[in-house]
Amino acid sequence: MSSDPLDVDDRRTRLLVLTGIVLLSFNLRPAAVSVGPLLTEISAGLRLTGAESGLLTSLPVIAFAGFGALTPRLAQAVGPHRLTLVSVVAATAGLFGRGLVSNSWAFLGLTLLALSGLATANVLMPSLVKRHFADRIGLMTAVYSTTMAIGLAAASVLTVPIAQTSGDWRIGLAAWGLLAVVAVVPWVGLIAQDRPDGDERPATITMADVARTRLGWMLALFFGLQATQAYAIFGWFPNLYRAAGVSATDAGVLLGVITGVSIPLSFLVPALTARVRNQLPLMLGLGCCYLAGYLGLMLAPARYSLLWAVLVGIGTNTFPMVLTLIGLRARTADGTAALSGFTQSLGYVVAAPGPFLIGLLHDLTAGWTVPLLVLMAITLGMLWAGAQVSRPAAIEDRVRRS
Repeated sequence: MSSDPLDVDDRRTRLLVLTGIVLLSFNLRPAAVSVGPLLTEISAGLRLTGAESGLLTSLPVIAFAGFGALTPRLAQAVGPHRLTLVSVVAATAGLFGRGLVSNSWAFLGLTLLALSGLATANVLMPSLVKRHFADRIGLMTAVYSTTMAIGLAAASVLTVPIAQTSGDWRIGLAAWGLLAVVAVVPWVGLIAQDRPDGDERPATITMADVARTRLGWMLALFFGLQATQAYAIFGWFPNLYRAAGVSATDAGVLLGVITGVSIPLSFLVPALTARVRNQLPLMLGLGCCYLAGYLGLMLAPARYSLLWAVLVGIGTNTFPMVLTLIGLRARTADGTAALSGFTQSLGYVVAAPGPFLIGLLHDLTAGWTVPLLVLMAITLGMLWAGAQVSRPAAIEDRVRRS
């Protein structure tokens, strides 16, 4: 029998972890996606320059890249459950704090604090699932990716109405801190049984090991190119819709459609990903929806805006797919943690310039055609990388060979 108390959880622990994962998942996206619908008001209220506005839209991927790389080592040192608690507290402080400041750089700094907590939790999630629910990776990934999609859709649709009802865009942003407070509670209950990850033994596989494998690099590229598109959509598509003559409220609703479409699919896609041996056909289907949606936005952005939003929303389900792949491409909690850390940190490095580049191309061309063409090219690159990781493999085997 294993001596590791976390290898065989009692029912209370599993229920507490499940509750913590669900509440945390709901809070993983509002800090980032709530900015897009209010970007015009934020920029005016804080007198942000064009460069500062571009930096604000790029902060999610910058935070996810930098703090994602630190997460596996921090989890090894202090324990994954304690680190999760710290990450949620940081997110809560940043979400509330940025609604209280008037200085642009203080606002950017507190936004980075919130995003750093969420970035850490984002990397921890697959390894927590592997640790506590190794026999139900597809189901648990479906649960937390669906909850994440619900939180994302809620922030997309409700941020503007909250701001308008209160008469202050700051309240529209800070309101999401209330939900983050709730997410703290389960993790407080879990830290008492936590101990340094691995019980002072070194990890059996590290991010450095993953970096020596083609599987790790291709999975990181696939993750990075899907993240590039996601954060360009969250950051700039409300502006794209408003440039096409859509009101601020309707632009938020259309972004909500993009995110809302992913709610049922976020439950279905991980299950399908875990069930089939070759994920390439599913990847191609999602990628084609992206391409069709971008093409439609070039040709008739306002007339068929709902259709394009649905198609782009379907395409964004490459995110729950890649989260599932992280769990499927490792056999152990250590392997999953290292693969998750490498994939997400390097992936967000790839994605970091994306939102800024899209905004720059929009400014240089005074339109959205060129940015959308670039997004189509990124989709093709994503599909190529995805094809390289679509067949069964385990990172532990690849590390031994290298």
